[in-house]
Amino acid sequence: MTAILPDLKTEEMVINMGPHHPATHGVLRLKLKLDGEFVKEVEPVIGYLHRALEKLGEQRNYFNYQVDIDRVDYLAGMHNNEAFSMAIENLVGLEVPERAKYIRVICSELNRITSHLLWIGTCLIDMGAMMGFPFYPFRERDRILNFLEEISGQRMMFNFIRIGGVHRDTSAKWLNEVRKFCSEEFPSRVAEYEAIANENPIFKSRMQDIGFMPKDVALSYNVTGPSLRASGVNLDLRKTEDYSVYSKFDFISPTATKGDCYTRYICRVKELYESAKIVVQAIDSLPEGPISAKKILPGLKPPKGETYAAVESARGHLGVYVVSDGSSSPYRVRWHSPSFNNVSVLPYLLTKGGPDESNLRISDVMACIASIDFIMPDVDR
Repeated sequence: MTAILPDLKTEEMVINMGPHHPATHGVLRLKLKLDGEFVKEVEPVIGYLHRALEKLGEQRNYFNYQVDIDRVDYLAGMHNNEAFSMAIENLVGLEVPERAKYIRVICSELNRITSHLLWIGTCLIDMGAMMGFPFYPFRERDRILNFLEEISGQRMMFNFIRIGGVHRDTSAKWLNEVRKFCSEEFPSRVAEYEAIANENPIFKSRMQDIGFMPKDVALSYNVTGPSLRASGVNLDLRKTEDYSVYSKFDFISPTATKGDCYTRYICRVKELYESAKIVVQAIDSLPEGPISAKKILPGLKPPKGETYAAVESARGHLGVYVVSDGSSSPYRVRWHSPSFNNVSVLPYLLTKGGPDESNLRISDVMACIASIDFIMPDVDR
């Protein structure tokens, strides 16, 4: 005899996920309206980390502000350095020496790798894989940070790419060690990460077929970087804008069409191989010559005008708009940060990111947060 269950009634409940939560990066708050296990509404609440980095740029001279901009996205300081340097170089009319451009590419791609490695580690631990954060990816990340520390003097806030060039030249020993690591050791290490996670049934069940981001949605929210390319839009400033010397290297921008959390993970893993290839090619073709067009001192006074420069950071389109009034300090500084736009798509992913635009469960929130790879200082600035 079949048991007849009474109609089950649920009551909507609003809960806070974050800001004191490890998976929300400690300073993101999500107000979730739940109907049972299903997410009905999402409101991201930001601003807990606001440090006025744009206003600081207007109160300091161009030379001193270079020290602060690593903190816009503390995992991709080289990209911040390069975007700001390119903007001021456009204002002043400085031509960066070829050797400096190649060194910028080497360091920027190494920094992209370190950022992606930290993301893989945190993504794995968010999905319950305790080996992700402290072990496998961090083994190689520590090696690369040693390289960056050797050339810049810092492991995190590099302040290495400067207006007009780079802070110091590379040594032959450093170049040989970096090339050997990127060509011989690192690809096999990435293959280890893939062997651990790609076909892991638990990881796949947590990441596949959730968090769908269609191409039109990604474009309407101005999502950039690997998250956009995983939705089928092959947009990479290294290819489309041809800044620095990227056009001289043979590499691809990994692109897919499915647009779910697992696809975003795959695109970032493939980018690790491509960045290592770029580093090797840049070292092999590194020209001789000076490393700086001009030593920028605190008294630098660009002519009046405005400029915008952008680079392809680890998270996407990172740009900076600068207005000069002819003084030694910028009149206006405005950062275009990829994390801000990428976070804005979370309400869509969590309420319509299931198959046929269905609501996701609360257990899927962590996977969606992890898959878009945002850095909160890049959001709050």
